[in-house]
Amino acid sequence: MEVISLGTTVSGRRARLLVPGIFCLLASVPALAAETQQLALPQVVEISLQNNGDLKSFREEKGIRDAGKTRAGLLPNPTLDLEGGTGALTGSSDENNLTIGVSQEFLLAGKRDKRLTVAERELEAYRWQLADRERTMAEEVKTSFYDAMLAEQRLKLTDRSIELNRQLLEVTKDRLAAGDIPELEMNLAKVELTRSEGTRIEVERALLHTKARLFTFMGLPAGEAPAISGTLDNSSSLNKNLADLKQLALGKRPDLKALEAEKSRGDADITLAEAEKVPNLTAGLFYTHDRRTDATGTGEEKVRDNLLGIRLSMPIPVFDKNQAGVQEARAKRSSTESRLIAATRNVERDVETAYTSVLNAEKVLSLYKSNIIPQLEENLKLTQEAYRLGEVGILSVIQEQKKFFEVSDGYLTALHARQLALVKLESAVATDINGGVQ
Repeated sequence: MEVISLGTTVSGRRARLLVPGIFCLLASVPALAAETQQLALPQVVEISLQNNGDLKSFREEKGIRDAGKTRAGLLPNPTLDLEGGTGALTGSSDENNLTIGVSQEFLLAGKRDKRLTVAERELEAYRWQLADRERTMAEEVKTSFYDAMLAEQRLKLTDRSIELNRQLLEVTKDRLAAGDIPELEMNLAKVELTRSEGTRIEVERALLHTKARLFTFMGLPAGEAPAISGTLDNSSSLNKNLADLKQLALGKRPDLKALEAEKSRGDADITLAEAEKVPNLTAGLFYTHDRRTDATGTGEEKVRDNLLGIRLSMPIPVFDKNQAGVQEARAKRSSTESRLIAATRNVERDVETAYTSVLNAEKVLSLYKSNIIPQLEENLKLTQEAYRLGEVGILSVIQEQKKFFEVSDGYLTALHARQLALVKLESAVATDINGGVQ
């Protein structure tokens, strides 16, 4: 009875210990589901644009441009002038004077408004530069995403290879037991199985590297590795011609917009430099108290004078008429214009190259889909069945399996190349050609 009672007590204690654990497990199910939530390409791009360290650092530089605009709108500070003199050190202790004045520099020729215009153009150029960095970052993220997709598909392909080699090994074992084949054929099947398992390790390592690069773009902390979902087989087709794509690129590329803003800033710099030829006027108001001794006849009379006056001053532009400033502004504007012309040509060339790459990738992919892939699976099945029946040797099966996986890997590479060509074209045009379908 005591043994039974002890067993019952232990079971009750275990039950009481397991119940909280079960509830904790059930409570953690939503958290586990959240952890295993898969991220599609648009979500990955959005997270990368928000969290990438380089982009966040460049966004912080907006404060520098805002400060420059604030500085351009400020007026010069007034100047307080104090002047005093005494005759105590020269033997005239009864003579001294004191002057107090306030002066203010006034910007002529509309310099303040022109400086504000320059600061606004610089801020506009910064915004387009940020947009261009986001464009190039999105291209890198998409490329890394499809690299990870390719690695995942290759991992599934190696799993298929391992499974087929295991099936082949089982067939060789059965045929060896029946005395139909020599032991060498079973050893060959074992070698192929080991080789496919080694290939899987290499592919898995490549997958880890591509995902690590992608997570770096996303700005994720170490140890955080969310699942990603996507496909290499995108059935959407390119429905725009080359001329339309070039027109889109010339109208939407942010790097061209940034150069146009810099060119506009160059015009504003020239206008400001021309205005700098006119010197600024400094006006001041001063008060002077003068005490001295005036000798008249045989006596001395102490005189006190209080003066209130206005002082105006302006540099005379005889030697420096801001020739260097005007020359520098014109040179910068000319340089920006040359870079804009060159960038426009490069954009058109980028669009042409990317467009041709997409067309070539689609041609290669169509060959796989129409002529190669449909027959590949059937040939493999026929060869495997022929080996089971003893109609062909094991080398024929091994050769057919190698051909199957080489061609399948080539098909995956063609899908990957088409996606990368589309990514390049979208980046070159600065437009989502697929309309958001990834």
